[in-house]
Amino acid sequence: MARSIDPEVLAPLGGSDTLHALIDTMPDALIVIDTQSSILFFSRGAERMFGYGEEEVIGENVSMLMPSPDRERHGGYVSHYLATGERRVIGVGRVTTARARDGGTFPVDIALGEFVAEGKTMFAGFIRDLTDSRETEQQLHALQEELAHVSRISTMGTLATSIAHELNQPLTAITNYANAASALLEDPSEGNLESLHMALEETSKEAIRAGQVVQRLRDFISTGESVHELARLSRIVSEATALALVNGDGKGVDIEVKLGHPDDEVLVDPIQIQQVLVNLIRNALEAMQASTVKRLQITSSSSHGQRNVRVSVVDSGPGLDQHVAERLFHPFVTTKETGMGLGLSICHTIVTAHGGRIWAEPSDLGGTQFNLTLPLALEEDSDA
Repeated sequence: MARSIDPEVLAPLGGSDTLHALIDTMPDALIVIDTQSSILFFSRGAERMFGYGEEEVIGENVSMLMPSPDRERHGGYVSHYLATGERRVIGVGRVTTARARDGGTFPVDIALGEFVAEGKTMFAGFIRDLTDSRETEQQLHALQEELAHVSRISTMGTLATSIAHELNQPLTAITNYANAASALLEDPSEGNLESLHMALEETSKEAIRAGQVVQRLRDFISTGESVHELARLSRIVSEATALALVNGDGKGVDIEVKLGHPDDEVLVDPIQIQQVLVNLIRNALEAMQASTVKRLQITSSSSHGQRNVRVSVVDSGPGLDQHVAERLFHPFVTTKETGMGLGLSICHTIVTAHGGRIWAEPSDLGGTQFNLTLPLALEEDSDA
């Protein structure tokens, strides 16, 4: 059945009923807006994706389809582009989150293009829902591959610390044994002199070998050192949230993002910090699986004289057992039946390597609040 389209509203698009019918066969969403961000066209795919009918959204501001903080800041993005011509999103594919009619937040891949029809500038957004999508792996392949690499390196770092700790005990025993053997040499007898020398020689060899094992492991880990760069905090949070929501893990969860200064730039390895946030968000979602009220908040605030920013992931889950909380960031400590207990230890390793700290405390929502601090980019960093 052909769609009934207001020709006066869509005339600048130069489209026909045939073109619109063709667009309606697309499984993804197509949304067209004007320079005031008013919605001019809303495809059938968009209706299915967001849960609104076309008649409900035509003429409305497109920010209604965005979660915070993008909803409040969208007008500023458009005004900035129109005033300066600086492209931040237009012409660049981006993984972010969107907001459905029922208030649910879900991950999307959005490509935004600009065009002019009959002298009027318009923007067309092509949106793909990444929830339960077979193409999710392809959409996020490069990012996830790098995340996996960082995870392996961080895991090895954690394991190396544990192994080094375990090796210290035999190494200490070897040293003590060697000292005792040397003392025996002060009163040597012809019968045991040769055996004492052999024992000392073998003890020395084993001590050297143990040291070489640790050194080789340290050398391997050192090749995984990260490079810190300027990155916008809002984008790190947005992409991390989208990654954590892939496969529909956030269904039924009220997700709220409140960044104190979304334009804050931090001096970090963006991939590593995304890994930390993905881990914390997924942990929060898992913790709330059996909760009646499911709320997740991601907030940021400046601290320590504006030199650091604190990012918090807050959930309404059951909270942490005090015994577990005391050792939460130690290797092999976990609250999950099938977990290895390395996730939070890796997060601790990454945040500490950035000069920050990470800690957990009870949240105002009744669950747990994880906090981490990151270094803000200073003016000299931006000028460099």
